Amino acid sequence: MVGVDPDPKNVDLIRRWTLDSWDAMHPFSAAGAYVNFMMEEGQERVQAAYRGNYERLAKIKARYDSANSFHVNQNIKPA
Repeated sequence: MVGVDPDPKNVDLIRRWTLDSWDAMHPFSAAGAYVNFMMEEGQERVQAAYRGNYERLAKIKARYDSANSFHVNQNIKPA
């Protein structure tokens, strides 16, 4: 969730709007995430984003990239 306003004097208003909106919508979310928007949230958050698919993806990664060459992203570690 991102709140943006070109006027710096509205920073507190926009921050409050963003946090309040997040709090209101979060109970209705599927608890996933869009991994391309993630930064350094850590492996646990990556696993949570893929939910039930993570284990299957880790097995595929072990088959096709067992050396984990493609790791400079929100990494799925090989099983």
